[in-house]
Amino acid sequence: MCFEHLVRMSAMAVGYVLINVAPGKEHEVYLAVKDMPFVDDATLLFGDHDLIVKLVADSLTIIAQSVVESIRQIPGIIDTKTLAGAEL
Repeated sequence: MCFEHLVRMSAMAVGYVLINVAPGKEHEVYLAVKDMPFVDDATLLFGDHDLIVKLVADSLTIIAQSVVESIRQIPGIIDTKTLAGAEL
């Protein structure tokens, strides 16, 4: 990986969205979210949440807009919790 690519990656904002869905809608929501813009990874879970989605964008504003305007609009989603990645 070249140095410029590493610098560009470090300037990106990262967010994680924990998603709870209606029973039986897990796979349907997963398929709807996995190819959305800014989605870097999506994983079905067992436990307190049904799905975790990693978003990568130029800013946290874009991530927030993606969650509110796109992800939360998917039928079957009950609740989301967005976690913003921190730069130290």
